[in-house]
Amino acid sequence: MSKIIQILAYEEGYKEKPYIDTEGYPTVGCGILIGPKEAPLKYYSFTVPREVGDVWMQKIINDKIKEMNNRPVLVAALKECNEARADVLYSMAYQLGIDGLAAFKNTLVMISNKNFSGAAEGMLSSLWAKQTPARAKRHAEAMRSGTYDAWQGAL
Repeated sequence: MSKIIQILAYEEGYKEKPYIDTEGYPTVGCGILIGPKEAPLKYYSFTVPREVGDVWMQKIINDKIKEMNNRPVLVAALKECNEARADVLYSMAYQLGIDGLAAFKNTLVMISNKNFSGAAEGMLSSLWAKQTPARAKRHAEAMRSGTYDAWQGAL
């Protein structure tokens, strides 16, 4: 069974009140963007209880999966993934967007060819890994192993 909501909750953290993320965007819950860059938080005076945030996050993931299914390179990669590996791709799509994930061209080809160790190395040699090194290491390990062990204790 997919553990994507638990993975995203771990990776993103959860804040009921809106905050400004590291890129300057108003955000709430588990990294859900709610406004344009540099918009003042005074425009966002609400809270999102965790139960609501999890449903909202699942809706975003469902939409990302539908969008991924329209990209042949992503479909080919997902076809070779077990649940843990698919959750890695869903998490990356959530964080980077579909275009950001699709930019991992060589990594996606390696996944399509079941070269999961090569894919993990590709993930670790990216700008994404430099920006979020701990997260990238966990994701690469899950891609390599095909297990959720990288999040041991968190899930």
